[in-house]
Amino acid sequence: MMGNYVHQEGPVHLHVVQPTEVPPLLDFLLLCEKFRDTEPYATEFPHPGSVALHILSSTPEYADFDPKIIPVLSSTLLPTHPLRLRNLALKAFYRLMPGWFSTQVENLLHNNLNKLLQAVGDPFQFPQIPNPNELGSERRPDHEPMSSAIVLIEFASSDLWRNHLRRSNFTSCNEVLSTEEGRRSAIRCMFHTAQFIWRAFLHTPAKIIAATKRLEELQCLNTAEVVIMWAWTVGVMDAADHDGWKLIEDDTLRFYQTHGIERLATLKRHIADTTMETEHLMFLVMHYGGSPCRMWSVKRPAPFARPPWRPFGPMDKRDIPISRVCQLRRLHHLFGYDPAT
Repeated sequence: MMGNYVHQEGPVHLHVVQPTEVPPLLDFLLLCEKFRDTEPYATEFPHPGSVALHILSSTPEYADFDPKIIPVLSSTLLPTHPLRLRNLALKAFYRLMPGWFSTQVENLLHNNLNKLLQAVGDPFQFPQIPNPNELGSERRPDHEPMSSAIVLIEFASSDLWRNHLRRSNFTSCNEVLSTEEGRRSAIRCMFHTAQFIWRAFLHTPAKIIAATKRLEELQCLNTAEVVIMWAWTVGVMDAADHDGWKLIEDDTLRFYQTHGIERLATLKRHIADTTMETEHLMFLVMHYGGSPCRMWSVKRPAPFARPPWRPFGPMDKRDIPISRVCQLRRLHHLFGYDPAT
């Protein structure tokens, strides 16, 4: 399998990893960690452990999550690791997102989960330095720190992970999200995650409220506000779920009354934002299987029930502004503003 990965200008994918091949790769990585030298690996060829980790980080889906990945990542995520594989390890951490909420992880000791999150640390820190030990290191790293931060945001909504998070996990993220472009980057990453990585990403009012409150406890208000922005993104919450929307509205009102009504301008701009129309439309089609306007009259499918892909045309794009107007009217009504303004 590893022989099918060729190192030229970068890694060439000649092999699609099958679920049955994941455990042997993890066993190999564990051996690499057990017997690795204490000094950096110096050779013109990539380290075998780097190749194996690259394969795992590029695997489209993990059918059966194997907890053996946790000690591997807990080691390779560290900036002090001799092979300097943090970028690849963060990419694997992101691609493994569905597995972090599996029953296999629920049965692990809390100490293991704590150790992993300590190794993840602040995803924006310790940028990757080109190193011959890492496959394709001469190229620009293909993993953005925001992707790992999105996993940590989802952790804030989880009973399993919530209490293991520390404010230090979000230090840089909270700073990035203080800017308009940073918030747009996060929402784009959320769209991508909900479409291709974890369809259950912050998909219920209970998860959104839990994440918001935990991030507030960690004093990461910019990050908490992005979670609220996600909740108010057209189509994320089922418009027909009136009880669910009552919970979202109550929590939104509480957040802005507590932390400053002046922040509300950010949420209003987000609802009306047209700069991500393509990503937004793709998200709506993926989750609703048809015209975006259907979300106002058709119950949203279960998060794992993937609807058939349907091509969309110009008419569909006309529906998004209508839906945005409905969301803005909802927001104005919540805060007692005249909808006509």
